[in-house]
Amino acid sequence: MTTRAEQRRRTEERILRAARELFGEYGFDRTTVRMVATRASSDAGLVMRYFGSKEQLFAQAAAIPADGAIEGSPAEIAEQLTAALSAKLAEEPAAALAALRAMFSHPEAADEVRKAMTAQQRQVADQLSGDDALARSGVIGALTLGLVVSRHLVKLDGLDAAPEELMAIAGPLIEELVTG
Repeated sequence: MTTRAEQRRRTEERILRAARELFGEYGFDRTTVRMVATRASSDAGLVMRYFGSKEQLFAQAAAIPADGAIEGSPAEIAEQLTAALSAKLAEEPAAALAALRAMFSHPEAADEVRKAMTAQQRQVADQLSGDDALARSGVIGALTLGLVVSRHLVKLDGLDAAPEELMAIAGPLIEELVTG
């Protein structure tokens, strides 16, 4: 038997999944609470009861999950970074794309993306040697961001290739940036 708490958790997750899809497709401004409710097979009142406002729903839906700790030898760091990028190329990172699409018109989304990217950039830089470690980790972040946006949002020609093909090109670049 499903408990009330479990039903609530499932409903919240269904609403968040719908919100990620819609914010990713249409951005913050063009997505309505009613659209989210419809996509989630719910009603707008329930969405508001669970999340309070469209802004709070967006904040939760567009929260960018961390890739996890990046640490180890340079070879291990390069492997972790290439694995994370490969996963983002293989499957659309819905929350990240919702935040990225909305960041151009919604300041809170831009702050969310910047905080997530900066935290990871600093974590990587702390593991690298050399005076230019922060700059190299920034280039890795920009490469990652650029590939994900270009593949999933802009849909640039050539970037619809298999993730393995793209990583055959991007992987050595990341390795070179990690080792300096």
